[in-house]
Amino acid sequence: MNNKVLIKLIVPEINLSFDVFLPVNEVIWKIKKMLIKCVCDLSNASMDMNTEYVLINKDGSRIYKNNEILIETDIRNASEILLITKNKKEQ
Repeated sequence: MNNKVLIKLIVPEINLSFDVFLPVNEVIWKIKKMLIKCVCDLSNASMDMNTEYVLINKDGSRIYKNNEILIETDIRNASEILLITKNKKEQ
């Protein structure tokens, strides 16, 4: 299991959390897309795939950029990661 990390994914929008294995060699934007689909499938929640979401480390409040590769971040086994909707500024 050297190519995966086990995280706790917290989704405050639906008040649920999940234990999820993530591939360490994948980029964050692909991981977010996968996580949104998994959350929808597992919880029967309706999360819009066109809405922009962000991954945030619960302990350090670090926001992960879309083009980062997971292995190059501080996400490790037992990390607690928040999946939240990104706020858009009104124009």
